[in-house]
Amino acid sequence: MKQNHITKASCLLTAMTVGLAGMASADSKPADVSKPVQVFLIMGQSNTLEFGKVSDELKTAYPFLAADGAWSTRKDVRNVSVMVGRKGIYRNEWLTVEKKGKIGIEIGIGHELGNAVDAPVMILKSSIGNRSLGWDLLPPGTPRYSHGGKEQPAYGETYPSKRDMSKIVAYEEGKTLGWYAGKQYDDDVANAKKILADLGKYYPGATKYEVAGIIWWQGDKDMRNAAHAAEYEKNLGRLLAALRKDFKAPNAKFVCASLGQTDESDKDSGHGKILHAMKNFAASSDDIGFVYSKPLLDKPSSSSGHYGGNAKTYMNVGVALGKEMAKQLKK
Repeated sequence: MKQNHITKASCLLTAMTVGLAGMASADSKPADVSKPVQVFLIMGQSNTLEFGKVSDELKTAYPFLAADGAWSTRKDVRNVSVMVGRKGIYRNEWLTVEKKGKIGIEIGIGHELGNAVDAPVMILKSSIGNRSLGWDLLPPGTPRYSHGGKEQPAYGETYPSKRDMSKIVAYEEGKTLGWYAGKQYDDDVANAKKILADLGKYYPGATKYEVAGIIWWQGDKDMRNAAHAAEYEKNLGRLLAALRKDFKAPNAKFVCASLGQTDESDKDSGHGKILHAMKNFAASSDDIGFVYSKPLLDKPSSSSGHYGGNAKTYMNVGVALGKEMAKQLKK
C-alpha cells in the first residue's frame, strides 16, 4: 500500500514558498450555497488551538493573507470554533486574520481547501487542550485492554478515584460517572453536531452539508503515558471509524500531523511512538494522509510550549495539512 505522507524533503519550505502556494486567494467571491457545504472537522488538543501571535510580517510571508495592505477575507470559507465548557462558540466568521490576535492551523487549512474545493467550505474546530486519545478522547467501542499488567478502561468506564486506579467502574444506565474514558470525544462531537444542526447560522444561506474530511493534530498528552502511546495506532483507527459513523460520513478523508518536536528517526520515545503510529495508520489506507511537521517549524520548539507562539509555524503546518487534505479529496 502506498504511504500517504509528506516527506521530510518536501516539507522543507520557507514561509515565502508556503505563502506563494496560496497567492491566488486574496479577498474571494462568495461560494454557491445551493451546493452542500463541505465541512472539515479539526479535532485534537492544544496543538489545534490559537497560539500563533499575529504580526504584520505575516502579510509579507504569506501574501494571500493580505488585500490592499489589510487582512484579506475569504467569503467562501467559514471559520467556526467551539470549545466545550470554556469559551463556547468563539469563532463564527468568514476566514480572516485579526489585526490583534492569535491564529491556529485553521487559517492555512482554510485557504488551501477554499482554493481546492468548488463549493462552500466550513472549517469546524471542536477541541480543547490537555486531552489524550487514550483516555479523554477514547472513541466509542474501544474495549478494555491490559498494558504492563494493568487493565485499562474501555470507552464509558472510569476509575473510582484518583487514589485508587487499580479498579475500573463500568458505566451503568442512569448513573453519572463524572469524567469517564471518552467523555471529551462525546462533548466535542456533540458540540460540532449542534453547529451543523443550525447550519444557516454558521454558514449564511446554506441548507445542506456533508463532512468531507477530518484533520487531527494531537498526541502531547498520550506521549506521557506508556499505555496510551502503545495503543495509539489502534485508537486512531477506532477514532476515524467512530467519527465517520457519528457524522454519517463513511467516505470522509482523514489527515493527521506529527508533533513538531519529533524527528522521524525517533522510534523509542513516547512522542516517537506517536509519530510512527500516525505514519503506519496513514500507510494502511489510501484515504488517510500524514504530515511530518518538524521541518515546518519556523523556529525549533515543541508542542508542550505551543511552538513558542510562532504564527509562521502554525501557518506552515496548516497549509501542509490543507494541501494533504486536498490531495486526499482528489483520489
